[in-house]
Parts: sequence; structure tokens; C-alpha cells
Amino acid sequence: MQVLDSSAFINDYTTEEQKATIPLVREELEDEAGYRFDALEGSGMRIHIPDPGTVERVERAARETGDSEELSRPDVRLLAASFELDATLVTDDYAMQNVAEKLDIHVEVIAQEGIDERLDWQFQCQGCGRTFDEHRERCEICGSDLERKRP
Repeated sequence: MQVLDSSAFINDYTTEEQKATIPLVREELEDEAGYRFDALEGSGMRIHIPDPGTVERVERAARETGDSEELSRPDVRLLAASFELDATLVTDDYAMQNVAEKLDIHVEVIAQEGIDERLDWQFQCQGCGRTFDEHRERCEICGSDLERKRP
């Protein structure tokens, strides 16, 4: 089974595998991509709503990798659906791929190259230069903004 992100509908991705997605993906689509969603739903694509416990597990993994600020609400739920359904996630989103790698979710990319390795991002203070493993709004030492950086 494959769980389809909005990029699958936008790029007219086709597969013979069983398909699933979440309701929030439809809200992201317009025009032809929306029609493709509707057509696949009408032909048997599964619409899955993940369990809140699984959503929390994905959010925790995203915090651990440093991708939590990069993921949208639909992104988190797509990862959770893929995890629950033991399915391949079809996406071009790099942050989703990074969290999927942490959760051992197989990913298939569409129009982009996939990630080469999973990263656990760090966050560096723009004022004092200290680094933190978890994202915060401001540095707890000097109060300056933090910026995500590759470890």
C-alpha cells in the first residue's frame, strides 16, 4: 500500500498499488490535482484518519530530528497514516522523508531526489552562537533568535 502526499496528486503520480491518503490532503489541492484526488477516492482509494497516539509519536520523532517546525499538520498525519498502515509514503518533502527515516517508514519520491541520510538538526543562537538539540523560539541564554543548522 502507498500513502499519497499532495505532491502525488499535483504530479499526476500513478501506481498499481493500493492507495491511501488523509482527508487534509484534499484541502491542499486545486484544479486538476483536486479532480485526480476525487477520481481516486471514487475508485477505492482509502481515506485514513490516524490514531492520536500515533500522531503524538510522529510529533515526538519530528522534535528529535529537528523537523517539527518544518512539518505541517497534514504532513504529520500522513506520516502517522503511513506508520499505522505499514505503507510506503509517496512524497517529495525532505522534512517528511527525514522523519520517515527515523520511524522506519519506506518512502518513494516523485519529482525530486530523495534524501541521502537522516539528519538530527541542531539550532544555533544568532546572538551568542550556542547550539541546542531542540527547537525553541529564542535562546535561553541571551534571548536571540535560533536558526536551524546542519550538524
